Amino acid sequence: MELRKINTRDAAAQWEYTTALPADENGLTNPHHGVSFEDYVSRVLPDLISHEHPVNMPDWFVPETYYYLWDGGRLVGEFRIRHYLTEALRQGAGHIGYSIRREERGKGYGTEGLRLTLQIARKIIPEEEIYLRVNRENIASRKVMLKNGAYMAVEDEEHCFYRIPK
Repeated sequence: MELRKINTRDAAAQWEYTTALPADENGLTNPHHGVSFEDYVSRVLPDLISHEHPVNMPDWFVPETYYYLWDGGRLVGEFRIRHYLTEALRQGAGHIGYSIRREERGKGYGTEGLRLTLQIARKIIPEEEIYLRVNRENIASRKVMLKNGAYMAVEDEEHCFYRIPK
């Protein structure tokens, strides 16, 4: 398995994965659900790539890098790293968001993908801990985080907030 940074070479597989994701599933939002391949290549892909080194973004915007988890020739998941925290991210989504292709869930891809993502995140983020948030009812994702060394810092009625030491 490998993580590949978002790129133009893998555009077709990234488009297929991205546009098949629901607009909102388990708290991971996807404003690109259902866009055409042409729109993805001409507008969405360049925009997502630019998030790593943003220019002319609002003050609240945090650099974010997209990675895709590949198993052989198949794209099985997406992992996003937000490079640092704002107060809103500290109380909300945290540093990393991810999803696994629905038909590939329960096969260890989340655990391995998060492990690989954490290796990169530890080099990028300045905070002493990596922040993650998960919907309380998403037991599978909670287990993925725990298997990667997370502890629950706090929970509310809807979410569990985990931390992973750098």
